Amino acid sequence: MPSPTFNWTELIDDICAGTWISPLTGKRYPAAPYDKIVFAETLKGREADLVSSLGFEGPFAVVCDPATFKAMGERVAKALRGIGEVTEIVLDHPHADMATVRDLQERLKPFPTAVAVGSGSINDLTKFATLQNGRRYCVFATAGSMNGYTSSTASITLDSGLKVSLPAQVPAGFFVDLDVCAAAPAWLNAAGFGDCLCRSVAQIDWWMSHRLLGTMYRHEPYLIEIPDEIRLMEQARGIAAGDIEAIGTLFRVLTLCGLGINFTGVSNHGSMGEHQISHYIDCFAGERHPGSTHGQQVGVTTLTMARLQEHFLSREQAPEVGPTQIDEADMARRMGPEVAAQCAEYYRKKAFDQKAADAFNERIGKLWPELREECLAMRVGPQRLAKYLEAAGGPTTAEALGIPVEFYREAVSHAHEMRDRFSFADIACDSGVLKQLASAEG
Repeated sequence: MPSPTFNWTELIDDICAGTWISPLTGKRYPAAPYDKIVFAETLKGREADLVSSLGFEGPFAVVCDPATFKAMGERVAKALRGIGEVTEIVLDHPHADMATVRDLQERLKPFPTAVAVGSGSINDLTKFATLQNGRRYCVFATAGSMNGYTSSTASITLDSGLKVSLPAQVPAGFFVDLDVCAAAPAWLNAAGFGDCLCRSVAQIDWWMSHRLLGTMYRHEPYLIEIPDEIRLMEQARGIAAGDIEAIGTLFRVLTLCGLGINFTGVSNHGSMGEHQISHYIDCFAGERHPGSTHGQQVGVTTLTMARLQEHFLSREQAPEVGPTQIDEADMARRMGPEVAAQCAEYYRKKAFDQKAADAFNERIGKLWPELREECLAMRVGPQRLAKYLEAAGGPTTAEALGIPVEFYREAVSHAHEMRDRFSFADIACDSGVLKQLASAEG
């Protein structure tokens, strides 16, 4: 257990203050746009002071769902009544979709600010709705279930049914009561662990895309995250046990991953091929969706992408691709015509014709020995990742998630069609082995 003087936000404070200097470049980065990030073993009795320290004044809107209201929302609302009028907006099993955004946006219009209590959908809905209203918000965490607390994007399902990352806003304040979060259902914190697990596979995909296609890449998100990630993996069993120190490390990694966007402006450092599979599940499972969360799914899809990457990285011979085959009729059958048209537009941006395929093959053939070694240096093997995830209490297979195996294999085979981010799934598809590799998943 850390000492009472343990600084949970060490490094985080430097990034927020604009005093962190990259050891690679010697560059000092501008302050991240957060007024306050506070982790403590308990925040009991401090809630009103923390909110008012942001310049927030009543009337206050406290946004939560029934579970997060019970976990901490009721306590926050009670504390804020000491400094102003409070309205509790308790969303019943909310989904982060545009219909719910519009409803919440309307309900928040009378309030100068909003106080979110919860993670996942509650945070994404509040950060997006307040941006539309031109208001600020802060958030009290209730579980370490995802890394989106401090990101400047929100995962929202459009009216068409397509789930996308939309520009949103970061919270003015992010507050973590570790006692509350450690008492959350263990599977929620395991879901956050699953969301953290993807770093190595996302980094490999992003680096490969940078080296072969010249897409932007930044090392800074990994510089700030990896030391804590190593410690988190060592504490995996503590996540399942609700150990305060392990939960604190989990929140540090989740926060540092979110802060990475401050250096990149995009989420690629923690969202590549593995997240695309999860998004496919959310968009197209329909009644087959078991209700699994984003983090639970990303834990499983990370293992899938690690195995897919290993298929190529275990070989000394470079992959060879052909022209990208875009079957828009099949996409429309699986996705519906409107969403398929949107996805096909993204897909065409990274598709190869014969000339582009030939140029790619020439480049990867020259670079492969060097690129392979670079990717292997970033790699954490699938067996090791699975061991960590199991220790943290997370599911490790689609079957354990409750997702029908055939549908999961469909998601693995086609998720790369949804976005223009280029991953090893695209190489697998264009080299003709993706469906074979997908058939072993589940």
